Amino acid sequence: MTTHFFGLTDTGKSRGNNEDSFVAEEKGDNQLVLAAVIDGVGGYHGGEVAAAITKDVFAKQAVKPRSAIITNMIATFRAANKAILDGKSSEPEHAEMACVATLVVADIENNQFYYAHVGDTRLYLYRDGSLVKISKDHSFVGFLEDSGRLDENAAMTHPKRNEINKAIGFSDQIDTDESYIETGQSPFLPGDLLLLCSDGLTDMVDRDGIVSMLSQGDSLEIKASNLVNLANENGGRDNITVVLVQNPKKAKEITPAKYDSIVTPDPLPVERPIAESIEHSPKPSRTKHWYGFTALIILCLILLASTILLYHNNQQNSSGDVAHIDTIKPQRNSQEQLLQDAFNHTKGDTLVLSDSIFKSPILISDTLHINRDSLFIIAKGMILQADTNYSGAAIVINGQHKVIGFDSLNFNGFATAISLSNTRVLLKGVSFINCKIPVQNNYSFANQVPVTVQIPFTTTLPNRPKNLN
Repeated sequence: MTTHFFGLTDTGKSRGNNEDSFVAEEKGDNQLVLAAVIDGVGGYHGGEVAAAITKDVFAKQAVKPRSAIITNMIATFRAANKAILDGKSSEPEHAEMACVATLVVADIENNQFYYAHVGDTRLYLYRDGSLVKISKDHSFVGFLEDSGRLDENAAMTHPKRNEINKAIGFSDQIDTDESYIETGQSPFLPGDLLLLCSDGLTDMVDRDGIVSMLSQGDSLEIKASNLVNLANENGGRDNITVVLVQNPKKAKEITPAKYDSIVTPDPLPVERPIAESIEHSPKPSRTKHWYGFTALIILCLILLASTILLYHNNQQNSSGDVAHIDTIKPQRNSQEQLLQDAFNHTKGDTLVLSDSIFKSPILISDTLHINRDSLFIIAKGMILQADTNYSGAAIVINGQHKVIGFDSLNFNGFATAISLSNTRVLLKGVSFINCKIPVQNNYSFANQVPVTVQIPFTTTLPNRPKNLN
């Protein structure tokens, strides 16, 4: 029995039949997981039939080669659309049937997932206790919620929450409109969990409830059952379907440093010898008790004076000198962490930031690091916004690199937007808004060695670089 994916569907408390369906199975070399949630459009006769047709088409989805996964997913949605339209022609009683669906291919081996989506079923990524909504709801109420005009509770109770703008089987528009099918890909790190679900869950259970259920239970089966049971406890007004897919690889554990390996600066040179003399000196004999007691008093006075001096220095160096060491780092928000993970784990030399995954503007509260040999980041007008109290660089390019490129990325409100050392940066359509230093390049040269070099500031990015995936 597999332990890294599981699907469950339930009729709910109000419906007499189940128009939901799902797919959850391994493909190819068992390093790929195919998962889908399909919801027959409520109120249309034949929704259950449309869901069954789509499930059959999805189950035959070809997932090789990996370089064409999204292309194959688009073809699969179009094939399902055609099958439903053909069914309408041959069965007049099902003339109004349609469905909405979310399809995922999880590439466990390469720590990536790919998705295609139409309608108001949903895809979430659960990582380190944070839940991120990946797909968009193709509905009027979904648009209001995604744009911030409605909060979650208002959207869940809105009278038009089940009215959708897109579905499989509505028309042949899906064949000609490239924007009809929402697609994307993202890192799928060890320990990550994907949740695919129908609106029967999200109309009954809010984000906090979903996070609570995903954090409980040792198995995906228990987590899925908890979600379905909670939806039913809250009313169960619709069919409820949940599919969970987990990257079963063990997340890297960070071993805390041992106490004796931590090196801290001495505020005053005299403190360490004092501490050592107290800890390691032999126990004084009774005949020398008075001398030992006197020495102890003197040492205490010296330590007290050192403490007072250190406190005084701290008050004078509140701007962050050696005497004031700030060891508390702010916790990244979920979008910020997703972006750092994308920098770290994207395959090939090109990263395309999908607006279905990254919600612009992305609030930056800590430095983003790029530790890649070469990387071209295509942002499509996305904005990186400095958090209110953040005064560091937005992006630091570390180490020795060939070249890092940015295309259509906007920086807003940073003391330093891009900081790099001994390397080149390529910019195309990049904007710096209210940034004190747009690009800071720190060059270092060998001591006493003559240098002959031409130092460029920046150069333009000619054309979109070829993806070497």
